[in-house]
Amino acid sequence: MIEYILILMRKDVTMDEELRRYEKIRGAYHSVGRLANLYDGMMTYSTWSGKFVSRLVWGLDRNGVSRYVGLALRAAHEGFEGKLLEVPVGTGCLSLPVYAELPNADITCLDYSPAMLAAARARADAIGVHNVAFVEGDIGQLTFEDNFFDAAVSINGFHAFPDKEAAWSELHRVLRPGGRLTGSVFVLGGNPRTEFVVKHLYTRMGFFTPPYDTKEGLIERLKKLYREVEVECVESLACFSCIK
Repeated sequence: MIEYILILMRKDVTMDEELRRYEKIRGAYHSVGRLANLYDGMMTYSTWSGKFVSRLVWGLDRNGVSRYVGLALRAAHEGFEGKLLEVPVGTGCLSLPVYAELPNADITCLDYSPAMLAAARARADAIGVHNVAFVEGDIGQLTFEDNFFDAAVSINGFHAFPDKEAAWSELHRVLRPGGRLTGSVFVLGGNPRTEFVVKHLYTRMGFFTPPYDTKEGLIERLKKLYREVEVECVESLACFSCIK
């Protein structure tokens, strides 16, 4: 009986810890939503502060940013007309301009942060993107049917998700056989300065959530789920392309 009670207590602690981590991430990204200009400038390498952070923390110049973004968005290729899921969409600064060139695609953009979704909706309205649905949700508990999407994109999201196993599993579940997943994620073993900042700043602030994969670990993980896997690193960002 005592052992049973201890097991239940350990489960409660685990559930409380997961909830705490989720709320920490929600709070962190709510703050980012209010600072969308700084965030967007870093993501797009378009402001002096964004360029400074990109170079100092990530070791990326304009060509590096362009390289990893292009690799991460390969699923949204020219002429794509199917159903595509992006998670997380963030403010949409990287993907929405691409979706503007895909008028016949049916795109769903999901994010855990209402602030990020509000920024993305505003951007979509500003640039005239009308084929995108914005959904608040948890990638670890997707509400879509099995094999629902033809393609999926996840740019810089998996290093933030608390339950990475559930996130990878759910994204695989909703992707149809033959569908393609592309994206980018922070991995260990790239830039030592990036790893220092991630460990001592981003993780403590709640923007990133360990554990983190190495490139080799990521490849091994993806090969368990997908029949074709390609991974290319741009500094500490692993850009992946997988076929289910």
